[in-house]
Amino acid sequence: MSESEENSTSVTESRDSEGESTQTPQHQDGGNGEQHSAIVASHYNKIQERGLVARKKSNIYFMRNFNNWIKSCVIDKYTAQVKGKTPLGSPFRVLDMCCGKGGDLIKWSNANVTHLICTDIAQVSLEQCENRFKTMYQKERDFQRKPKVEFFAADATLQQLRSKYHDPSIKLHLVSCQFAFHYSFESFKQADCMMKNAAECLDEGFYFIGTIPDANELMKRQRRAMSDTFGNDIYRIQFLCDTDNPPLFGAKYNFQLDEVVDCPEFLVHFPTFEKLALKHGLRLV
Repeated sequence: MSESEENSTSVTESRDSEGESTQTPQHQDGGNGEQHSAIVASHYNKIQERGLVARKKSNIYFMRNFNNWIKSCVIDKYTAQVKGKTPLGSPFRVLDMCCGKGGDLIKWSNANVTHLICTDIAQVSLEQCENRFKTMYQKERDFQRKPKVEFFAADATLQQLRSKYHDPSIKLHLVSCQFAFHYSFESFKQADCMMKNAAECLDEGFYFIGTIPDANELMKRQRRAMSDTFGNDIYRIQFLCDTDNPPLFGAKYNFQLDEVVDCPEFLVHFPTFEKLALKHGLRLV
């Protein structure tokens, strides 16, 4: 798929495991996976729910709207693809991996998902997601459309998600990971674990969709600034790795975004991402 200026949106399709073999890229694993995961979880757990009025006053209100529009377009497109491959009235099963506070719940409701699995590393965010879900189906007419739903906290970069499903043999039609997969690129082990979580319950011929920061754009801005620290009144990035020869895994930078984000992230080398996807039976579409 095409890439926006600052974010890369990718879609992979589940395929037969007998596809062409691929060579796993060379890598150097970082040693702080659990430590960084705890930092990320703690950061998002501390973010308070401000409500719509406060969000409208935010400096990043329009950027959030733009990001939501991107996600809506991708989800709508691949919802249509799923429904085009399945008989009318068939189940529609989705994994929202790294669901946060449930920003995409309305999108899944509009897509008429019948079984939704929501998981996130941040327990407080997940509880807010579950509460948001409950308020969506209070009216009787809405309750009739209520999907089966599962909520559980887990680190998708270090833990197997499948073992936590109500039915570990479930076959999913869509897996979505929005603005989160890049956290796994701290190490090969974590990225491989997260890709496996995305792929192992995805039914053949269906889709894994996601959005990540565009590593090429970040490096271009670093070169333009001629500094490992750059940004503006809204965001600030500080590279904490070798920017002349960034590693495939562990290319760390600290990202600050207004009052919303302030934690370590990692560049995603997209050709390596594609090879990992192929390793787990997924191909870019």
